[in-house]
Amino acid sequence: MTAIAQELSQTVGKARACQALDMPRSRLYPRQEAAGSSRPTPAHALSAEERTAIRAVLNSERFMDKAPRQIYAALLDEGTYLCHWRSMYRILHDFAEVRERRNLRQHPPYQKPELLAEGPNQVWSWDITKLRGPAKWTHFALYSVIDIFSRFIVGWMIAERESAELAKQLIAAAAANQQIQPEQLTLHADNGKPMKAKTLALLLSDLGIDKSYSRPYVSDDNPFSEAQFKTVKYHPTYPDRFGCVQDARAWARPFFDWYNYDHYHVGLNLLTPAVVHYGQAEAIRQQRQAVLAAAYAQFPQRFMQGEPVAKGAPDAVWINPPIETNLP
Repeated sequence: MTAIAQELSQTVGKARACQALDMPRSRLYPRQEAAGSSRPTPAHALSAEERTAIRAVLNSERFMDKAPRQIYAALLDEGTYLCHWRSMYRILHDFAEVRERRNLRQHPPYQKPELLAEGPNQVWSWDITKLRGPAKWTHFALYSVIDIFSRFIVGWMIAERESAELAKQLIAAAAANQQIQPEQLTLHADNGKPMKAKTLALLLSDLGIDKSYSRPYVSDDNPFSEAQFKTVKYHPTYPDRFGCVQDARAWARPFFDWYNYDHYHVGLNLLTPAVVHYGQAEAIRQQRQAVLAAAYAQFPQRFMQGEPVAKGAPDAVWINPPIETNLP
């Protein structure tokens, strides 16, 4: 086909010949040299020694954070010409240094926290969220400590600011109220300043409480606190703003009572946090199972999958379960 097009092009031209034969015109032009061949080096090209010297200047402490155009102009003002700035770019490109050439600090690899709770008061999670105040840019700080196994709020506080000292007081009071023994509890938090403060670390050491932290910028490492704060702010009674810190506390007291004692938690198979936290889950499950069994005996045709089963509290709760762990 190419030979025919070449012959026809001598009569009608390449464009009309290719159009008549429905083929691209590029096929009529000679192909590039074989892959193994290379272009000869121009006589005016920079030598290997010159390229090495120019690269050393570009990567020097003075110029390592500047673009080649800026280096080119600065050297010209000093009476020095090494090469055109486009050649500088080509030299850097050959060594994959067109972008960042400084030795930057590398973030260390952070280990994913893997925490398991098989009962209450084994793993707590805590965090601080902002509640909007009476005017723009004003807010109050809600501190909340949640048991990840039972979802029971073991301690909360609303203050006018975030403070490591206030966090220390809250956690100390919660540990005393729950009668936490040394080596019993792990306290998980993110990387905020109050969470990593020395005063709080000393308290946890004195109480024999292990500490655990989320990876930086990974909100999924603290899912229970995040989910609990979402429940707070999506509650129907949650106001757009609080007039003062006393108003916020007055709203929070009945909310946390409801959350602990009346809220049927989806993650607990519709048990309340207090029922699970204080060991009443199995009794409630048996009571529900009796009700379901009676309903099934009366109307079996309404249960297409057979007799329903009332589920109890989960056997284990994880923060970041290992990949190899097969959880139900």
